[in-house]
Amino acid sequence: MEKSVEQLTLVKHKIGAAEREANRPEGSTVLVAVSKTFDAEHIRPVIEAGQRVFGENRVQEAQGKWPQLKAEISDIELHLIGPLQSNKAKEAVALFDVIETVDREKIAAELAREIEKQGRSPNLYVQVNTGSEPQKAGIEPREAVAFVKRCREVHNLAIEGLMCIPPADENPGPHFALLEKLAREADVAKLSMGMSGDYELAIAFGATSVRVGSAIFGTR
Repeated sequence: MEKSVEQLTLVKHKIGAAEREANRPEGSTVLVAVSKTFDAEHIRPVIEAGQRVFGENRVQEAQGKWPQLKAEISDIELHLIGPLQSNKAKEAVALFDVIETVDREKIAAELAREIEKQGRSPNLYVQVNTGSEPQKAGIEPREAVAFVKRCREVHNLAIEGLMCIPPADENPGPHFALLEKLAREADVAKLSMGMSGDYELAIAFGATSVRVGSAIFGTR
């Protein structure tokens, strides 16, 4: 577990170096520590080391550990970074502070209903399938800007960012560039892109948050 704290320090150092290299302000990139598949005892040392923003892939798994952790530490910010099923919208709105995977009309409608019902408004990102991969969640790039507009105008959702996961076997740079272009066209300020293998490159392309798991917690 001490290893994860060492790795956290190293990742933060690399983020700072990447920001300087890209002539970006220090601290302009949020580190989302991806804690999926790790239990509370593995996460606590990282929290104690000062990390406050975490990402989880599954609503049900997050429900098993984060209510207690959030009760212990009041300023935790929890991101949902995995696909959201419409039947989990209620639980997702109740638990998560940021939902990064809004990617279709049905999800937008369900989130709008739950936000109104619960009076709780997590920050929302639209996930874009930049590689048009059939097995991967996310809206097609050519539909992304119009979908953001519909989320805002039809469902009254405050979309503040875009998120992508580039194809594993391709250079991520063009995908990061595409997401940044779409964000400008859609008038959103946040860009969630970059993972353990490419977060420094993502920062060069304007990422406002990077999702880093294995480089902190180790392999699952």
